[in-house]
Amino acid sequence: MLTPRQEVILRKVVDAYAATGQPVGSKTLAADPDLGCGPSTIRNELAILEEQGLLAHPHTSAGRVPTDAGHRFYVDRLLPDSTPAERPMKLELMRREVDEAMRVTTETLSQVTNLLAIVSAPPVDTSTIRHVEVLLLQPQVLMVVTITSTGGVAKRVLPFDAPVDPGLVTWAAAYLNERLTGLGLGSRMLHTRLADPSLGATEQRFLEAIVPAFTELADTAEEALYVGGAGRLLGEHRVQDLTQINDLMGELERRVAILGVLRAALGERDVLVRIGTENELPALRSLALVAAGYGLPARKLGTVSVVGPRRMDYPVVIRTVRAAADELSRFIGDVYEG
Repeated sequence: MLTPRQEVILRKVVDAYAATGQPVGSKTLAADPDLGCGPSTIRNELAILEEQGLLAHPHTSAGRVPTDAGHRFYVDRLLPDSTPAERPMKLELMRREVDEAMRVTTETLSQVTNLLAIVSAPPVDTSTIRHVEVLLLQPQVLMVVTITSTGGVAKRVLPFDAPVDPGLVTWAAAYLNERLTGLGLGSRMLHTRLADPSLGATEQRFLEAIVPAFTELADTAEEALYVGGAGRLLGEHRVQDLTQINDLMGELERRVAILGVLRAALGERDVLVRIGTENELPALRSLALVAAGYGLPARKLGTVSVVGPRRMDYPVVIRTVRAAADELSRFIGDVYEG
């Protein structure tokens, strides 16, 4: 347990380090009127905080810097429970496609925090079929367009061995919309919905040929990641080691590992914070991650997150990520219920 004075000193060190990136010395702290004690007293308290692993003492400086454990204590114990956002999120989403909402959120989040923002989109199998178009591109080439409840558009081009009857194409569009509208993309009922013993052999064969446009849609679709602000991580020399960014960008391209990290936020009631070595992914071990889930009241569908240096401004970043997740949840609720 820390004394009230030690908690104040630790908070001052974390805040000063976040602002300057430089070790914080006892003389600097002694000049702070909130502390009301001299350099010798502060040096003693700094030594105690260092012994507890909350501060580190770089050999090139007399000042201290917060460790990962110090940042963790700051986030868990020293942040106020609720404070108004200094720069409120104004996403202006209105009612547009979800992929556009993801891009708006990512860019806004990156601009507000001046850090790298990552937003994961809802899995495709959580949406439903809103409309189907069947188009004859060439006499023997067909395109099936599926529009989902989230505004997503999936296209599948299907070649045939012989010219396709245009009348059959028109019939199929009407039949598919009648049978599939409102059905989930990952639903096992899809084959059952399309089966109709009263159909003629020609219609049945034609449906069998285009069914993969729907049955394989959820299996082949990849979870989308929206990334913005990578260049901001390099600004003001906040991340000096370029290999950190290269490793992180590589993981973002591969996506699988990053998606696994972000899914951890789906089980959190509030904001997830992982600092430095708390991150299992090697590319994040010298950075900090702040993430929150968004979605429907009974199910979180994706995550909003920020990655930056361990000395980031945690109060602002946590509030901003929480606000972005809340805003996306309201938007997603409207889209899925609409």
